[in-house]
Amino acid sequence: MASVLHFSYILGPVGSGRGYCNCHYHASRFCRQILNKYRSRTTPGPSISLPLHSTWTAKRSPLSSNITCSATDRSDPEISSAARIRNEVLSPFRSVRMFFYLAFVASGSLGGLIAITQLIGALANPARAADVPEILKGLSIDVAAVSLFAFLYSRENKAKNAQLARLSREESLSNLKLRVDEKKIISVNNLRGIARLVICSGPASYIMESFKRSEPFTESLLERGVLVVSFTTDGNIPSFEFEESEEMKEFTRKRKRLWQLTPVYVSEWSKWLDEQKRTAGISPESPVYLSLRLDGRVRGSGVGYPPWNAFVAQLPPVKGIWSGLLDGMDGRVL
Repeated sequence: MASVLHFSYILGPVGSGRGYCNCHYHASRFCRQILNKYRSRTTPGPSISLPLHSTWTAKRSPLSSNITCSATDRSDPEISSAARIRNEVLSPFRSVRMFFYLAFVASGSLGGLIAITQLIGALANPARAADVPEILKGLSIDVAAVSLFAFLYSRENKAKNAQLARLSREESLSNLKLRVDEKKIISVNNLRGIARLVICSGPASYIMESFKRSEPFTESLLERGVLVVSFTTDGNIPSFEFEESEEMKEFTRKRKRLWQLTPVYVSEWSKWLDEQKRTAGISPESPVYLSLRLDGRVRGSGVGYPPWNAFVAQLPPVKGIWSGLLDGMDGRVL
């Protein structure tokens, strides 16, 4: 009866009785009846009944004047509605398959229960001993069916949870901020369909070495829409050296464009990268790289320096006759 106290019903305003709405009167009467029953069951000795036709006054106990409710949200707060919608779009028939798997499990369980009762009756009656092999055959089929569809349902559920977790991490990544220059800050989501980000995370020495190794592939990487996000984990700021001569002016501009993005709100980036490393089973201190597709999803990652030559060989250019056709050919999603 204690759950009555969480029933969603708020009494109407205090009134003098004149022009008092009938719905407020019936609501008050209904709630007083419930409270009288509750008190008569929980309070020892004679109970004190509330008058059914008395005027509700402001001097009454808060318990009798206000009954609040509490609702429980069973959805996982870590998974947003946008991630769930994307999950349904990417796997539209998964829910249908899971429904049929459960239906087959229920059907097989019911058939197995019926077969067990028949087997008990046949074993108890010697006249039905000839039916035992047939009953055992049907029971084994039911058990095999239940086991098979329970396994398929479990596998689908694990795949669903893994995909939801991945989409949730990708959505968190899309909300992280990047600094383009001193006056402009954007989110990763703003670069979807425009650039393929490569995130380099490690100490300043690792960032500097990655910067040097990317030099021969600068123009090819920019043609493929690659932009680098350098995230230092040791607190030191890497100092990139650029050739400032007149002959190298255009090449220097491209180098600066390739390495112009830096993270904003370092704690949020660090939290996301630590979660990504933990999911992949990588040590938190290891320098890593992550490459994103044009749609913002993670296509590749690894420990060590980014394979710039592999990016040039695998990724299609973002401009030209084949750009629209090959936009999705960024590799499989991790």
